[in-house]
Amino acid sequence: MAKLTKKHKEALTKFEKSKQYSLAEAVKLVKDITYTKFDASVDISVRLGVDPRKANQMVRGSVTLPHGTGKDLKVLVLCTPDKEEEAKAAGADYVGLDDYIQKIKDGWTDVDVVITMPSVMPKVGALGRILGPRGLMPNPKTGTVTMEVGQAVSAAKAGKIDFKVDKFGIVHSSIGKVSFDAQKLVDNITETMHMILKLKPAAAKGTYVHSIYVSSTMSPAVAVDPKSITAA
Repeated sequence: MAKLTKKHKEALTKFEKSKQYSLAEAVKLVKDITYTKFDASVDISVRLGVDPRKANQMVRGSVTLPHGTGKDLKVLVLCTPDKEEEAKAAGADYVGLDDYIQKIKDGWTDVDVVITMPSVMPKVGALGRILGPRGLMPNPKTGTVTMEVGQAVSAAKAGKIDFKVDKFGIVHSSIGKVSFDAQKLVDNITETMHMILKLKPAAAKGTYVHSIYVSSTMSPAVAVDPKSITAA
């Protein structure tokens, strides 16, 4: 087990690990206990009462954060030549098809979002084993497989994030930076949680949201009272 650093120990003295805080309190605490010299990301982890092994209990979607992610996302658009100018005009960082498909097969994945068109999905589908584990595989449900590539690029650049429940029933998502005003982080988390609640599968029985934790890069996680989300 890794030794706790002096700063990590100090952070743990500032809150009760067993206590659930309101969303506003949790966000302020995370900002207060983050000691990184860089602008750390703020993340949420939401444990859901679903069985992701069952297709009818999969929770997957996207949401546009009101205040963006604080990151300059690198967007790759895999499209036919007639859509290249539209993608470039919308701000895509990389645009092409066969050359980038080969580049990805050779190990290149230095992008944050991959957008493509339905007509080229047969080619892109071959990249599933590479893009899938990295959360980069385009999907119609998240709006990353579309004929409106320009709109998709603009949305991604504006702060649209994709999320998917993992095999343990947990949704992990980055929702901003520690440098953000506390209210902006509250707004971003609230928007994300409302989308997760909206996507509750009909097949999911019992308690849907079991726990919510907010943390930053290298900080301890602070538990959030799920009831405080609606009141945030």
